[in-house]
Amino acid sequence: MKYGVLGTGDVGRTLAGKLVELGHEVVMGSRTKANEKALAWVAEAGPRAGAGTFEDAAAFGEVVVNGVSGQAALAALQAAGAENLAGKLLIDVCNPLSFEEGRLRLSPVESDSVGARIQRTFPEARVVKALNTVNCRVMVAPGRVPGEHQLFLCGDDNEAKARTVALLGDFGWPADRVFDLGGIEAARCTEMLMPLWFTLMQKFGHADFNYEIRRGSGSPS
Repeated sequence: MKYGVLGTGDVGRTLAGKLVELGHEVVMGSRTKANEKALAWVAEAGPRAGAGTFEDAAAFGEVVVNGVSGQAALAALQAAGAENLAGKLLIDVCNPLSFEEGRLRLSPVESDSVGARIQRTFPEARVVKALNTVNCRVMVAPGRVPGEHQLFLCGDDNEAKARTVALLGDFGWPADRVFDLGGIEAARCTEMLMPLWFTLMQKFGHADFNYEIRRGSGSPS
């Protein structure tokens, strides 16, 4: 399959590399064709890897992965072009992070999310929010964390979510460890986990951790 991965940071390069490893063709998109990180990734990843603009990557991909920062997501997707996203599965893995005076902040927060804004701005895209609650290395190698830890997923298109679950299975995530939270509005919940995630990373001193949800019988006490 052909994938367009938007973003040249750790998240974009990690996901793009895993997709190439799985046998897919990938074009990594950035603001310019001459992005040094993208070109270096292509040289390392091999013949199934390519680089170009956001528009090039979105036009190439049968599936588009949004791996840019949450603050840059809408601008990057607008540069990619609504016509290149229409009808396609768009997996959004970003978080609305900003740092002000050295403190982590979220924007948007509480009543909105980057995932929902993307879906509203590109109504013909099939947006699925996933993978944004773990470090990028855990995204593609869940075995870095022991136990039956889980991922969260949400979106308005059930078929798009099913395709995302299948891809996550290729990454090593069994389907029964992927929790479908419902429509794209639930993205606000997973995005708001980020302050907790950063606090835990600081406490542990590394990012190889995840959430594990355990459910009781639900019977009255």
